Amino acid sequence: MMFSSIFLAAVSSATAQQDFSKVEVKATHVAGNIYMLTGSGGNIGVSVGPDGILIVDDQFAPLAPKIEAALKQLNPGRLKFVLNTHYHGDHTGGNAHFGQQAQIIAHTNVRRRLGGKPGDSKPELPVITFDDSLSVWFNGEEIKLAHVPPAHTDSDSIVHFTDANVIHFGDTFFSGRFPNIDLGGGGDVRGYIRNVEDAIKKVPADAKLIPGHGPLSTVKELKEFHEMLVETSGVVQKAIDAGRTIDQIKADGLPEKWKNWEAPTLKTDRWLEILYRGLKAT
Repeated sequence: MMFSSIFLAAVSSATAQQDFSKVEVKATHVAGNIYMLTGSGGNIGVSVGPDGILIVDDQFAPLAPKIEAALKQLNPGRLKFVLNTHYHGDHTGGNAHFGQQAQIIAHTNVRRRLGGKPGDSKPELPVITFDDSLSVWFNGEEIKLAHVPPAHTDSDSIVHFTDANVIHFGDTFFSGRFPNIDLGGGGDVRGYIRNVEDAIKKVPADAKLIPGHGPLSTVKELKEFHEMLVETSGVVQKAIDAGRTIDQIKADGLPEKWKNWEAPTLKTDRWLEILYRGLKAT
């Protein structure tokens, strides 16, 4: 749990330091009646239509009013459902606000990781949970939620808007950048890679993909992400097998081609540390 505690402390620190007054929540049309909202934190998926509004994830708590305003620009209807792809605060921070007006749906482990206990009725907690899969019939299409084996966390789900041919991956896909893998929160490096490989086999070739972080994507970017995962984890595994320490691995670094995959919140050294801890532990 220590690794997870360190990660959550880092998220809390980033939240405290960030000036959310300067964040602009922007909407991008994805396909059909599906939009993507960007601001600060995980990308938000939105379904708008005659039944009202459904969102996938809700970023940091201070952004809730801005997210609400952006949703009203897309559709004047009422927010009916919030789907959480996993439990991290940059995806569930708005639950406390939106959970007062809509039902929150998520994998069982999301409620557990958010501290939910039997009898709890806090607005930030999912009120509908599932173990394997669940469908929400909304705005004229089936919206499928599917839990995946431990990857980013042990609470990850992928959301498929079936008619619109749009898939929200949560943090099981970071487009064009190194991902965080919360090892203390049930995440698994090898499981993460297997899930991406499995997704590539199943995702329709023309689907639009909403990553947890990064720009709107396609299968092309998902394949590039998989290539990065396989090559960089291979570099670290080889170094582990040779008996090299984490400090030596950081000094060696990665091939130059992966330099631009760094993000301000996750540099190469941090990614190498995640790989080292995850691969060495198994």
